[in-house]
Amino acid sequence: MPREREIDMAGRQPQRRPVVALYERMVEAVRNGTYPPGCTLPTEPRLAAELGVSRPALREALILLQEDGVINVRRGVGRTVSHHLPPRGFEYLKPVEELLGEGRQVATTALARTYEEPTDFSTQHLLLPGTCRVRFWESLVEVAGLPSCLTQEWAARDELLAELLPAAAEAFDGPAAGSSSMLRLLLAAGRELPLTGGSTVVATTLGRQRGAQLGRPADTPAVLITQVVRLDRTPLLAAKHMLPPGAPALPVWQAR
Repeated sequence: MPREREIDMAGRQPQRRPVVALYERMVEAVRNGTYPPGCTLPTEPRLAAELGVSRPALREALILLQEDGVINVRRGVGRTVSHHLPPRGFEYLKPVEELLGEGRQVATTALARTYEEPTDFSTQHLLLPGTCRVRFWESLVEVAGLPSCLTQEWAARDELLAELLPAAAEAFDGPAAGSSSMLRLLLAAGRELPLTGGSTVVATTLGRQRGAQLGRPADTPAVLITQVVRLDRTPLLAAKHMLPPGAPALPVWQAR
């Protein structure tokens, strides 16, 4: 998927590149059946007219779609939509409850919504001063009625959030906070911003406290995912996701 982003340094609000927005529009059009798998796309002039975009921008978006395997190009045939679309996997920045709950009933329960002094984890990933207090959320994600993920999330300082993404700061104090992860609200508030994330995945055991929260023995093996979400180079959220055996698989798509 396209990874280039531009930042408007003159103002405080970064903007997506038009080509990135066009790429995402076309992927959504493929998935909702406007351009179904196997169909041949219209010619460039017609497609540009249908989408209301310039041909240079369209051409760049088509190149990205071809690189990501969304469309195929054959001489004498043109551009066709792939029959096997890349799945929306963990390489996309999405809330963990959406990744785990695709096609299933999912519920997020708040275990903690509070402020705490920086931990080693939050200080390292959010670049926090040692004297501040930051927002901390702990949530249990259930999929089809089964405890499937224990999520711990730390936000950047309220002052920084209020400056860079005030809508997120407001959402964190709103009615949706009790039934949503912090990342879900952050992504909704920053829908038009170039938010990026990085994660690591390791094998571990649940331990006594997490085991009790997930209804499993302390020595149960588990997958621990750590995640940091940034706006440009500024970290806004750090998280840990603990997945026990039996949790739905997290799809990961890889491309050349």
